[in-house]
Amino acid sequence: MNALITGGAGFIGSHLAEALLASGSQVCIIDDLSTGSLDNLKALAGRKGFRFVRESVRHESTMALLVDRCEVVFHLAAAVGVQLIVDRPVHTLETNIHGSEVVLKLANKFGRKTFLASTSEVYGKSTRVPFAEDDDSLLGSTRLTRWSYACSKMVDEFLALAYHEQFGLPVVVGRFFNTIGPRQSGAYGMVVPRFVRAALRNEPLCVYGTGQQSRCFTNVADVVGAMVKLADCPQAVGQVVNIGSEESIAIEDLARRVIDLTGSKSTIRHLSYEEAYGRPFDDMLARKPDLSRIRQLIGYRPRYDLEQTLKQIIEYEKSSL
Repeated sequence: MNALITGGAGFIGSHLAEALLASGSQVCIIDDLSTGSLDNLKALAGRKGFRFVRESVRHESTMALLVDRCEVVFHLAAAVGVQLIVDRPVHTLETNIHGSEVVLKLANKFGRKTFLASTSEVYGKSTRVPFAEDDDSLLGSTRLTRWSYACSKMVDEFLALAYHEQFGLPVVVGRFFNTIGPRQSGAYGMVVPRFVRAALRNEPLCVYGTGQQSRCFTNVADVVGAMVKLADCPQAVGQVVNIGSEESIAIEDLARRVIDLTGSKSTIRHLSYEEAYGRPFDDMLARKPDLSRIRQLIGYRPRYDLEQTLKQIIEYEKSSL
């Protein structure tokens, strides 16, 4: 496989690149390093079959050259992280929507199979749990910038599926549910690395809201394995597919679990969303995927449970301190 990964210097993209290279594929990464990091690519530097291009996916002439040379595009480039989305809503909308416009237009021009990374955020405030791919979405007010990310990724999905329906573009849309693992940055509000780093320093773990909101966290290795298999699955073309775990945990319980696993002296501190983000914030109480579709398509079963994944992250963060 000759793969192009947009946003490949990010957390998920760098793990995907490693997996593809290990399987014998050739990999080209394009990333403007706005949220990605060259540190994530240290293990890839100098590897045969690997190439890195520092540029935005919105740079159409560069993208045209790269898409022409690849067989499959993994489109991961996006504005990510709740803090970044709240602080820079214009950047979020422009990056996500226009970036996907360029990628899908060129993938269609050259007839390249495309995996488009989306998010469980598109389900919004729906209380119908677990979330199935064809369920309705329920977003909050446009006055709350928190929903701009979900809206932009919905537009990405609409555009990808429109290219498939109108032009026959072989595209798969993957909706990620709270992917975690080594190398994830806590700089943009990601909760697990933020908790682990605070615990290792014996600092308070800041839990936003009541802490009773629940999430299902998925090991990045499971997500990457699913992406590769879905990109190679003819039955997945034209489909939206949840990728995640069904192991649910409340955020306050997650903080306690991290404190226990690190042997930390940290305490838990509650902050209102207004204190955390400096403005009103709308959150969803539960986020859990229905995994029936991905099981049917590729026989998906997560290999790692939450405790195994937290231990991996703790060991990684210890080595980074």
